Amino acid sequence: MRIDAALRQARSRLEGSPSAALDAQLLLCHVLGQTRTWLFTWPERELNADQLARFQSLLARRENGEPVAHLTGEREFFGRPFRVTADTLIPRPDTETLIDLALGLPLAEDARVVDLGTGSGAIGITLALEQPGWQVTLVDLSEAALQVAQTNAHELGATVICQPGSWLAPCEGRFDLIVSNPPYIEDNDRHLQEGDVRFEPRSALVAGQQGLADLATIIQQASDKLVDGGWLLLEHGFEQGEAVRALLADAGFGQVRTETDLGGNDRVTLGQNPM
Repeated sequence: MRIDAALRQARSRLEGSPSAALDAQLLLCHVLGQTRTWLFTWPERELNADQLARFQSLLARRENGEPVAHLTGEREFFGRPFRVTADTLIPRPDTETLIDLALGLPLAEDARVVDLGTGSGAIGITLALEQPGWQVTLVDLSEAALQVAQTNAHELGATVICQPGSWLAPCEGRFDLIVSNPPYIEDNDRHLQEGDVRFEPRSALVAGQQGLADLATIIQQASDKLVDGGWLLLEHGFEQGEAVRALLADAGFGQVRTETDLGGNDRVTLGQNPM
């Protein structure tokens, strides 16, 4: 079967996905070890029997809802490929908002930075690669997730420290910047039964107190772990901006504001530890 015919058939099979064409292209790229540009350049190339069988197998799993990132084993974030597994969240474009904000802060060239609940390591590793002078620590309670982060750091050439533990509890000293994309979804949220999140670790998604429990814990711990004038950046749900700003203000943070993601939704709230 030709590449263009295989992709047309795949799009039809995946019509229930909002990104059927892209899903099909990424899966076929994975099978062939090629780029999407290569697919578009050589649509008349024939797939051999083994390639077609592997592609059909992946399509069947995608039809059952498995995330493309789990099927290919990676997801691009900030222009780099990150390995992902069922033990980690799948990095999402909206989280790049947090990266942009962090890189825009007036921090020293040797700033100490910690990424809490790092998962695949996408946030912390990206910051370490974008600012090689920063001293970046990755923290996660899940040793399986931390192993994925260590693998990503090694493969991408990032110098980081990996620390197992819960939020800031295992961290010594003070930091110039604390970043986190913690669990923030209510346990009865209908979106937990939809899309890719059905296959992601629930412990990395769900938090009590209407999704605010872990955000509140990090904010409570952060004051004692930030240098004077240090910054805390938190990703959260699109309806939680006001609540997170209130938590930061109550904890004594200044310069509190919320920034929107690519879709214009509240996504990251930041605050500065008093000088």
